[in-house]
Amino acid sequence: MENHVGVAKDYRDPLPAPLIGLMELTKWSFYRAVIAEFIATLLFLYITVLTVIGYKSQNDTHCGGGGVGILGIAWAFGGMIFVLVYCTAGISGGHINPAVTFGLFLARQVSMIKAIMYMVAQCLGAICGVALVKAVQKSHYKKYGGGVNELSDGYSTGGGLAAEIIGTFVLVYTVFSAIYAKRKARDSHVPVLAPLSIGFAVFMVHLATIPITGTSINPARSFGPAVIYNQKKAWDDQVNIA
Repeated sequence: MENHVGVAKDYRDPLPAPLIGLMELTKWSFYRAVIAEFIATLLFLYITVLTVIGYKSQNDTHCGGGGVGILGIAWAFGGMIFVLVYCTAGISGGHINPAVTFGLFLARQVSMIKAIMYMVAQCLGAICGVALVKAVQKSHYKKYGGGVNELSDGYSTGGGLAAEIIGTFVLVYTVFSAIYAKRKARDSHVPVLAPLSIGFAVFMVHLATIPITGTSINPARSFGPAVIYNQKKAWDDQVNIA
């Protein structure tokens, strides 16, 4: 096939996903993908929330100060996304984020059934991941805030919401750029480029917005800690900014 300037394409645009996708329920690959999203989100929340709590405990003056700092937290989030997207891209697409899944559903990249099941798996994985953190860091979990996203003092709800909207846009825009058919064909010999760009986008957004909201850009990342920590401010701020 040739395009309008007569140059042959070296890639093929993907067909739109079925709107509902009931037939997917009969395939093992569908359930394997849902399980992959659950496990990936569980691991993501476990490592990142553990990092946040560890940083706060090390930074506590009673513990002598120090810690990984905001830069280290941003690396933990970005690095885990890079690793998990690389591991799961061939199984589930490596969403690990309901916002990404919803965006891909709107773009007809995934069916409604798959989108709903992915988002449920992601939220359940987030809850289980934070529950593991609470189990292994029981003494520090409540004391250092449970890794929840909360609006920092001095910032308005509107400012926090704007920061999250812009940060989520940067992430989803990067995901769509990374999975664009022409780019995938061009970069297919370097399979780490897409996970690397997505992970780096997460890293950069965290550097910018950790001081404002703690950075969510992922509804599951906010939902899981809020469920396990279960404090009023965490729920109020999630409703307002997540």
